[in-house]
Amino acid sequence: MQITGFDYQRVSVAEGVSLNVAIGGSGSPIVLLHGFPQTHLMWRHVAADLAADHTVIVPDLRGYGDSDKPADTGETYSKRTMAADVVAVARAFGHPRFALAGHDRGALVAIRAGLDHPDAVTHLASLDVLPTLDMWDVMHGASAAVGFHLYLMAQPPGLAEKMIGAVPDEFFGYFLDAWTQNPDAIPADVRAEYLRASREAVTSIVADYRATATIDITHDTADREAGRRLAMPVTVLQQDWGAALGFDAEALWRAWAPDLDHRTVTSGHFMAEEGPAEVIKALRDLLTR
Repeated sequence: MQITGFDYQRVSVAEGVSLNVAIGGSGSPIVLLHGFPQTHLMWRHVAADLAADHTVIVPDLRGYGDSDKPADTGETYSKRTMAADVVAVARAFGHPRFALAGHDRGALVAIRAGLDHPDAVTHLASLDVLPTLDMWDVMHGASAAVGFHLYLMAQPPGLAEKMIGAVPDEFFGYFLDAWTQNPDAIPADVRAEYLRASREAVTSIVADYRATATIDITHDTADREAGRRLAMPVTVLQQDWGAALGFDAEALWRAWAPDLDHRTVTSGHFMAEEGPAEVIKALRDLLTR
């Protein structure tokens, strides 16, 4: 499946690794990064709107969708490596500077891109995550059960892949159901594409999550200890997880992003599909800052 009106290219981002990329519109560039268990198609509504006056670049992350899925070496799916992919994609289209928005896993990549490439990322939006260190810090006690998949996929290679691979549609479909308030926001054909893509990427998806429990923590800890922060304007859209799990999400975010616009939404996790108008407004507001 494709985003209507967008062109598609394969873009080489590293030796032996190419990403599937949709591009449309013209004007100042913005890159949109998808989350789990989805593909670039999650941005279809938002991308079509922004393309009216922006160049909109929408890749499948490495390891997801129709992008390449290289074997994991320990750093292959670090957010640092995946962020470098994003910078390479934008440059391939002639954009050394660009705005960047990410949802879920894509938001973690976007945060790392903002920290590693502050001269490239002009504006940053994060949809429904906390930065990695804060995410792990707030997960404790019985309430951490909501993130059981984080712990499952953090295990050493082997078991998680076998377990998920035995019932992939049930596993990935669980999250599409549990995290959605309006099931009609993900039509049957889009859901089928998400399941197909995830079913074919079990090993690389697990590697992405495993990196967030290992090498990504190392990178983020080094930045926190060095006092590095996101220097660009940042917009955060989140469900009210803080009320549910007992933390101040805006305060946690402001420690990383002093120029912060933090908004709580009422839609489900898949807000770019459930509440695209709210996401579009937030991104357009961000791009004027």
